[in-house]
Amino acid sequence: MAKQITYRRVYEETSPQDGKRVLVDRVWPRGMRKEDAHLDEWLRDVAPSTELRKWYSHEPSRFTEFRRRYFAELRDSGHRQAAEHLRDLATQDKLLLLTATKDVDHSQAAVLAEWLTRKR
Repeated sequence: MAKQITYRRVYEETSPQDGKRVLVDRVWPRGMRKEDAHLDEWLRDVAPSTELRKWYSHEPSRFTEFRRRYFAELRDSGHRQAAEHLRDLATQDKLLLLTATKDVDHSQAAVLAEWLTRKR
């Protein structure tokens, strides 16, 4: 069973209550030094494909379709192993999904948190 799964911007302060801190962006956050991120992992392979990310372009009006397409990607062979790794991490400890996206509620981190907590 999954423990608590949350998400937020990677630029925010760390907290002892964060649990495992995993960056779920395909590209490194602009202006952030790696040692300042305090990550447990950077899991690029779970991020949306470059094509999907560019199509979405963080436009909230496209979020529903982005969510549908990203759920489909999470089932494909290119994403499945990384997604299952996240699911395993979530059973062991609290899991904090990190993204550089400004609108975190319309980000892949939000979609991943939903996907990880869904019944299979």
